[in-house]
Amino acid sequence: MEATLAFPLLAGLIGVALFFDFLNGLHDAANSIATIVSTRVLRPQYAVFWAAFFNFIAFLFFGLHVAETIGKGIIDPAIITPPVIFAALMGAIIWNIVTWIFGIPSSSSHALVGGLIGAGVAKTGVSAIVFSGVFKTVLAIFMSPMIGFLLALFLVLVVTWLFVRQTPFAVDKSFRILQFVSASMYSLGHGGNDAQKTMGIIAVLLYSQGYLGSTFQVPLWVVISCQTAMALGTLFGGWRIVHTMGSKITKLNPMQGFCAETGGALTLFGATWLGIPVSTTHTITGAIVGVGAAKRVSAVRWGLASNILIAWIITLPSAALISAAFYFVTSLF
Repeated sequence: MEATLAFPLLAGLIGVALFFDFLNGLHDAANSIATIVSTRVLRPQYAVFWAAFFNFIAFLFFGLHVAETIGKGIIDPAIITPPVIFAALMGAIIWNIVTWIFGIPSSSSHALVGGLIGAGVAKTGVSAIVFSGVFKTVLAIFMSPMIGFLLALFLVLVVTWLFVRQTPFAVDKSFRILQFVSASMYSLGHGGNDAQKTMGIIAVLLYSQGYLGSTFQVPLWVVISCQTAMALGTLFGGWRIVHTMGSKITKLNPMQGFCAETGGALTLFGATWLGIPVSTTHTITGAIVGVGAAKRVSAVRWGLASNILIAWIITLPSAALISAAFYFVTSLF
């Protein structure tokens, strides 16, 4: 197929990809602002602007390793065609919408990975899968919430020891200020990791159609477009999921909110620098459970946490099945 002949379809698919990125921001806005809203440090309408700003500028702080993993490390770039990308995006978008409607904090990242796998396997079979990249992504499903949990738990213990001689009022006042820093860090991590996944999708599509020449790269206009789409999605918020993340799992005070956001942010920073597409939802949930467990085990609503875990496990195969179905349907035309 000549690249020039594919341009109208290419433009439409880029639009669909940016819509997914917008939904990613909408769906995962809760991850960035749930704790700072639930502790009443910022009102929701201000919190979304705060998070959106740091979502947008995240590309200034991180490389594009995650985009390269999504573009080349999930399925073989040689099999990428417009129908494969369309099916992958539809699998991820539909799963995101379903979980957003029901307020389930599932992973947009793993929905996209599942979509890619489903469409790739539907086209050429299991040989389409790049197992090293998929293994690293699946491992992160379990490791990122665990790391977020342990870091947040450790931070709570350290902070409690450091501030043991201060009054509760003084501690609360200090961490209401510090939570602005931790929320900013988490929003940077969110924008740095999640927006790159859509960058990878658009870049591999352009590469497959000959627009990038012989070398896979992510053009600057793709970077800016994806960061903008995610920031706009964050501005619209995800209030159902904010409620689940911010109050239903455990009750948080500003000190706990700071520890959860900082533990989650450090996890995201490390994963982004290593090029691992982790779930911001998994990470912050693990961190919130960590600070709740530090207070007392019964402070965590483990039944709700287990329901969220089930949603995590079924996200990748569900999105894969939806995208495979879309690929088979589009291949009929």
